[in-house]
Amino acid sequence: MLHWRMRFTLTTRATPDQVREALTDFSERRLETWSQTLDPTTYDARVVGDTWAVAKESTPRSPYWVVCRYDWSDPDVVRWTMTETSWGGGGSGSVWIEPAGEGSRLDVEWTYTGKTSFRDRLLLPLIQAWPMNRVIAGMWTKALDRFAG
Repeated sequence: MLHWRMRFTLTTRATPDQVREALTDFSERRLETWSQTLDPTTYDARVVGDTWAVAKESTPRSPYWVVCRYDWSDPDVVRWTMTETSWGGGGSGSVWIEPAGEGSRLDVEWTYTGKTSFRDRLLLPLIQAWPMNRVIAGMWTKALDRFAG
């Protein structure tokens, strides 16, 4: 059984309102904002409400995709729950947003759970040994700083 947790904290020059906007914009602009972490070939905003959305997403060159239900009814946090995945598992996550000087501080956490294939058992130790959280935090910071500009 796969159980993988990702955690990181980052600071961006984007204000809390800009961060919330970047995380909850499910228009075509989402593909521009998150161009390094969102694959346009799988992206599909299925339903968008006032404080929630359901979207299919994946990372470029990844064999995995997810359908997540996002919720931002709390102005300080964006949450998501995976409702469908390519690997048959699930997971959830959250981004806590707070002011930090002229910008924002984000506390990010998400988990993946589910059955593992032979390929997953080979890849998981590599992913966990590599500082993936720092790599993703850097990509998010770059995207949010660009969004703020």
